[in-house]
This record gives sequence, C-alpha cells and structure tokens, in this order.
Amino acid sequence: MTSDDGFAADPGGTRHWPTEIRYLAGEKRLEVEFDNGARFSYPAEYLRVESPSAEVQGHGPGQKQLVTGRRHVGIMEIEPVGNYAVKIKFDDLHDTGLYSWSYLYHLGERQEEIWAAYLAELETRGLARDPAGSG
Repeated sequence: MTSDDGFAADPGGTRHWPTEIRYLAGEKRLEVEFDNGARFSYPAEYLRVESPSAEVQGHGPGQKQLVTGRRHVGIMEIEPVGNYAVKIKFDDLHDTGLYSWSYLYHLGERQEEIWAAYLAELETRGLARDPAGSG
C-alpha cells in the first residue's frame, strides 16, 4: 500500500532499513543512514512541520495543516516503535506522529522539494518560521 506521495504507508512496505540513527542536539538535527548507503540529515523543524500525525496531516486528502513558528524546535526523545518506526517527542510537546522507515526515507529523498514547497506556502500565506514575537 502506498500513499499519494508514493511512500509505503504500512510497515510491511519498508524497502530500506536504518542502520544508524543519531540526534545532534546542538544542531537540532536527526541523521539517519539506511542499509542501501543513503544518508539523510533532517532538521528538527523539518520533521516537526512534516509530522505524520493526524494533527498535521489530517484524516484525508487535502486536510494537511500548515505548521508555523517552529524554527527553533528541538527533539527531546526518540522512541523505537516495533521494528518499523520511531516516535519523536519535540520540545513543543508534539509527540503523536510515528515516523516509519519508509516515511523517513521519503522525507530524506524529497527534502529539498518538500522544504521549498513549505517555504513557498508560508510566503503565500504571509506566515513565518519563527514563533510570534521572536523577530
């Protein structure tokens, strides 16, 4: 089963497995290396605004919410979920998304494109990456 974005939506659809997951707290960046040699570096802000949670993605097509004001978000905890995902607890206390290996791979492969679309949407709506009042 795949989503409209083409990544595997179920645990059984995993094609690439992580061999190393490391959080660089000072940089607020998660690094993941996969079994095919692909390595991705994800800013915490990117992971937060692209959370697979229903709160962000909605419950159906076209329901995705634009998350703003998370430029300085960090990760407090990364918890394994079975052998197919991690649950990330952010320091804004968001912790309801399960990041499957296939979703993390998708976010890594398409990071430039997804991030550019996010920034364009912010600009279109006159919104900011910074929390309100932080200049």
